[in-house]
Parts: sequence; C-alpha cells; structure tokens
Amino acid sequence: MLLRMSTMLLRTLREEPAEAEVPSHRLLLRAGYIRRAAPGGYTWLPLGKLVLDRITAIVRAEMTAIGGQEVSFPALLPREPYDVSGRWTDYGDDLFTLKDRRGAELLLAPTHEEMFALLVRDMTSSYRDFPLILFQVQTKFRDEARPRAGLLRGREFLMKDAYSFDLSDAGLADSYARHREAYQRIFARLGLSHTIVAAMSGAMGGSASEEFLALADVGEDTFVACTTCDYAANTEAVVTPVPAVAQREHPPLTVHDTPATPTITALVELANEQALDGRTDWSAADTLKNVVVTVHHPGREDSLLVVGVPGDREVDLKRLDAALSPATVTLFDDFAARPDLVRGYLGPQGLALRYLADPRVAPGTAWLTGANQPGKHATSVVAGRDFTPDGTVEAAEVRAGDPCPACGSGELAVRRGIEIGHIFQLGRRYTEAFAVDVLGADGKPVRPTMGSYGVGVSRAVAAVAEQHHDERGLLWPDEVAPADVHVVAAGKDGQLGTAEALSAELVSRGLRVLLDDRQQLSAGVKFTDAELIGVRRIVVVGRRLAEGYAEIRDRRTGERHDVPVTDVVRVMTE
Repeated sequence: MLLRMSTMLLRTLREEPAEAEVPSHRLLLRAGYIRRAAPGGYTWLPLGKLVLDRITAIVRAEMTAIGGQEVSFPALLPREPYDVSGRWTDYGDDLFTLKDRRGAELLLAPTHEEMFALLVRDMTSSYRDFPLILFQVQTKFRDEARPRAGLLRGREFLMKDAYSFDLSDAGLADSYARHREAYQRIFARLGLSHTIVAAMSGAMGGSASEEFLALADVGEDTFVACTTCDYAANTEAVVTPVPAVAQREHPPLTVHDTPATPTITALVELANEQALDGRTDWSAADTLKNVVVTVHHPGREDSLLVVGVPGDREVDLKRLDAALSPATVTLFDDFAARPDLVRGYLGPQGLALRYLADPRVAPGTAWLTGANQPGKHATSVVAGRDFTPDGTVEAAEVRAGDPCPACGSGELAVRRGIEIGHIFQLGRRYTEAFAVDVLGADGKPVRPTMGSYGVGVSRAVAAVAEQHHDERGLLWPDEVAPADVHVVAAGKDGQLGTAEALSAELVSRGLRVLLDDRQQLSAGVKFTDAELIGVRRIVVVGRRLAEGYAEIRDRRTGERHDVPVTDVVRVMTE
C-alpha cells in the first residue's frame, strides 16, 4: 500500500484546537486523524481510519483464535426485546430512542445482549451446538450528558462485543478465562500498559466482572492497587472491611448545644473546646456525616435517601450510583420543603427516610452526629442501639493508604485509567428472560449461561495515543501505525524521484508506505508533520542524496543515521 500525502485528504494543524481537552484529542485533531462532526461524534479521516482498521483487525484475529464467530446486528432495534430484559427502563436517559413513521418505538443499541440471546434461541436446539462464542464489531450509541475528551467519551463509538453461551457454570468459567487471556494478548499487541481490576456490572447485569484499564492521568476511571498483594479494583467495586468492634457499654445518647457548627471542621473544633463527653481528642473520623440525596429510579418516581459516612470522608456519588444501579443520584438541596431534615444538623436517630450507612458504621460503634435540631449535636449515638440502618452501602470515598480488603496488611494506592475492555459473567439473566432452552445430552431441556465481553475499539485509538506521544506528536506502536515507513522527499533536485522509487520497492516487499511528496512545502514543515503523524520509521531523502545517502530516523528513540540509498530497502525489511 502506497499513500501519497499530495493526494490524501489530510490537513495538519499548527495551533492547538480550542475544543481539545486531553492529549489524545489534541493530537488526533492536529495530525489529521479525526474531525469533529457533532458533540460526541467524530469523522474518521483517512489516517485515522487506517489506525482504527488495524486495531479492529487485531481484535478480530484474537477473537477468532479462541473460536469466536463474527456476526453483525443492526444498530437500530425494536423496543420489545429491551422491555423484556428491563433495560429499556434501566438505561434511563442514556438510551437514544425514536419512533418510526408508524409510531413504533425504536432504539439505537448501546449493547446487544438481547439480540444475541434471541439469535441463539432461534438458531440452536441441541447441546451439540455448544459451547458457542459470537461477536461483532458494531457502532454503539449512548446519550452522554457531557461528551468530552474526544474519543474517550462520545455518543457514538465503535465497540467489539462478544457473547459466550455454555451449558454449565464450569463452561462459562472456561469461556471467561479464554476471553480474559485473549484480551491480554490484544492489549499487549496494541502496546497498552494496562491493569485488570475488579469492577461492577451495572446495567449489564451478571456476577463476576473485570475491567481492563489503560493507565493514563486523564482516565475517568479511578482504581486502587494494593502495595503488597495483587489486589486491584475500580473504586466503585472496592469493598470496605468491617471494623472489629469491641463490645462495651456506651454512655447514653446526650444532646449538646453546638451553635454555628454546620460543618464537620467547625463541629470538631467546638467539641474539643467544650470537651464534650469529657474528651478533647475529637477528630473528623469520630463524627457521622449524613448526606441527603435524591434517587432517580428509571420508570418511577424519585425518592429521598440518607447516606451515613464517617465525617472524615466525602460521599462519592459515582460509587453510590454504582451501588444503586440502575438508579442514579443527585445531592438534595431543597431543605426548605423538608423542615424535618435539619441541614447541617442531621442525625440517623429517628429518621423517617431510608437510611444506608457505610460498613464502618458497624453495630456497637458510637458517633458524634446531628441531633435533628438546629444548632444541636449528640454524642454517644450508637449504631444498633440508638439507630439501625436499613442496610450498608459502599458510598464513601476511597483514599490512598486505606487498608487492602484482600490481604489486610497492604495499603491501597489510587491511580487513574481509561476503560478499554470489560468482561462479565452474565449468567442466565438474558436466557431466562427470553426462555432460551436446548435439548441436553440426557434428553432434558437445558438453559444456557452467558458471558459478555466488550472492547472499546475507537476508544482504544485514543488510549494508545494517550500512552504513546511526546511534545512533538504521536508515537504509534508498529502494529497500529497507519504505515510501516514514512518516506519524506525533503526537496527537489531528484529527491522526489528517488523517494518514489524507494517507496515503490518497499511496497513491493509488503510494507505500507506513507510518502510525503508534497512539492509546495518546505522540508521543515514535512519534518514537523512526520513527527506529528507518528510513524516510527522515517526515511528522509534529502541533502545527502548527491553523495548517495538517505537518512533513517527512529521517531521513538530519536536515533538518526545515514545509509547508502541502495541499502535503505534492506534495512527497512530486516
């Protein structure tokens, strides 16, 4: 393949695009790989499409290597299957919905579990048809409230979704393991440094769930890793160890005047000044913070919920969303309409609302918390004696230095990453919903169990760009670069002819060549564009051609050396 830049639809940018927020977005726009078409939607230009297709080919190759068979469903689907599974409601505002001219309700699919389950129901009948792995590479749609960061959070994106169908839980575990290994190979080939973390299943459903996160400072996913063992988890999936509580008698609940203390900081300061309960060592960790949120339930009315966490921690709304999925939450602020909820002085005792507490608020623990009266707090408010939560919830922020829930001896380090893959053991949620049954070896009906496995293909382009760039431009790994060699004809005087001849011979040897044959541009502009575009191996036919030499540059290492023109093809194909 020979790509001539003189005829390619390509425009590089010298200035930073005003809309770009992260390095991958900025560089993909500047280097002419993508172009914004709409909020959360991008046009793939020729260079970008080449990279996208190379990544797609790697994903396809590894999926077929584990026995996957490729199919392709429509993106526009009827409502009915999603009503059966419950996800028409569960997805809430994230779902793109529309009606056709006859009034039939449709959606733009965010994922295709329902359609795969229906396909298997209609086209299989016997245990001999299993195990089965089906996959597709398909455009997906989600109505992101705030699309941002270019390809990292869009409304339209390319995704590989695969589904395994097995007749036993042991078979599902095997399929899950095979996909997990295939994903590790995929991301290794893409040159992505990544971590596998325990995750939540969310609207997908299922039990076991892991995310593949590409390490990046701009990543929207926060995860933790133990400094001692191999434990790693998305912060949404971190399980807080329940503290061991010594059984002892606590003093009775006592209400104190605590004027002008609506914040934890002010409360702790006053508690130490007044030596409440005879103590002068009060800290924020001794207080119980109670936060009111509005819970938005898909398909039904909102409700209020109070969440209790130790006062030295904030409520992480993202963690709370994950815990209450498919519901979502927002902070409640209309306290004027609820005089029973005393802002800044709320306590769990006597609450008429549903109350969920952090696992640290264990039975027998005593707290300094609101007394549900303006300007008053209470000490010795004991969980299990003075109040009983309706349940526990993982909603408190996870912090660096927290104890590891797996080994107990290590501490958690907090990092950021980009989700590039997610695998689930779905179980029988969808085969139950659609009554998928086949004849077993004993002649009795068997209901298959499913796994779901996704790779964000278009997001992977951005993830690679985030990990592989420098101040001058992109630095594509060889397996995903738009070309194997970038040949630059630096000037005229026969240099273009030699560059074309070298390019043709390289193509004949099976290499993909990007040839900069633009005659109207200076050598400096061409060199700048070569660094911005990011193909690792660059051949410059320039000032030393008269002496019989061309220059070979390594974009990644910065190494340069002159070689005889007659040796260029040999060096590039070794």
